[in-house]
Amino acid sequence: MRFGIIANFDRPDAADTVTMAVKWCQRNNHEVFLCEDIIPQIKLEVESCRRDEMGKYVDILISMGGDGTMLASVRALGGRPIPILGVNLGSLGFLTQLTPDCLEDALGRLSRNEYKIEERLVLKAEVINNSTLSSPYALNDIVIDKGNISRVINLSLYANDEYICSYTADGLIISTPTGSTAYSLSVGGPILNPAMQAIIVCPISPFSLTSRPLIFPPDCHLEVRLRSEHGHATVTVDGQVATSFDPAGSIKISRAKHSVKFIKFAEYSFYDVLRSKLHWGKLPVVDFKKAEFKE
Repeated sequence: MRFGIIANFDRPDAADTVTMAVKWCQRNNHEVFLCEDIIPQIKLEVESCRRDEMGKYVDILISMGGDGTMLASVRALGGRPIPILGVNLGSLGFLTQLTPDCLEDALGRLSRNEYKIEERLVLKAEVINNSTLSSPYALNDIVIDKGNISRVINLSLYANDEYICSYTADGLIISTPTGSTAYSLSVGGPILNPAMQAIIVCPISPFSLTSRPLIFPPDCHLEVRLRSEHGHATVTVDGQVATSFDPAGSIKISRAKHSVKFIKFAEYSFYDVLRSKLHWGKLPVVDFKKAEFKE
């Protein structure tokens, strides 16, 4: 089996975790390729390749870091159907289920095919003007906003060429179920199981008490038409790739032809992550002995 590793060396445990994974592969006669930008950080002789070529050489990609590293790893594969395993070296880690102390056991299970694949929906954005997106695919979300100008913008939403509604707001978040626990959640969007197939649209600080999130079928073709009087607007893909574009342009968003393959183990549940990391569904605890009651 051929493993690839992308890691964020801004995290304190990155060097030790990468070294552990490389040594395990060497002991068990598996090939391993490191992203070339991390080779100087470790003292091992190992094959390397460019980040954007990793998908040509490996059967499984291991992403070590936080959710940002995972999103960058997905983008590096360029739509290739390579399964990804996330190792959390950060704090929250919705996309990275494993911790370093579980990695060796996980590698053994991978070599024995004791895992399952979870397909995640991906969105594609197309800007209809002179601007182009260097990376149009989003695992989490596509955000259209006012940029660094402190004024609202006007947007109109269409689905399959049917007019849906208009917004006066700071922007609009078009999210996948995977991204439902990211930026979309912070503006009041619903939480969806990431294995679902759907598209979420959430306004950012809308100038209306009646604007609410909408959920569309996965094969719906969305279009956002923008009218920005102050002459500036930005589209950002997965919080990492941003492009300024025509303030009187439009953006078409649809389901990508490919999906992302996440490696999952049976004992790790999405709902466990919600409870442990977001304290989802946790009831308040009242100490009645210390509570004061007044008639």
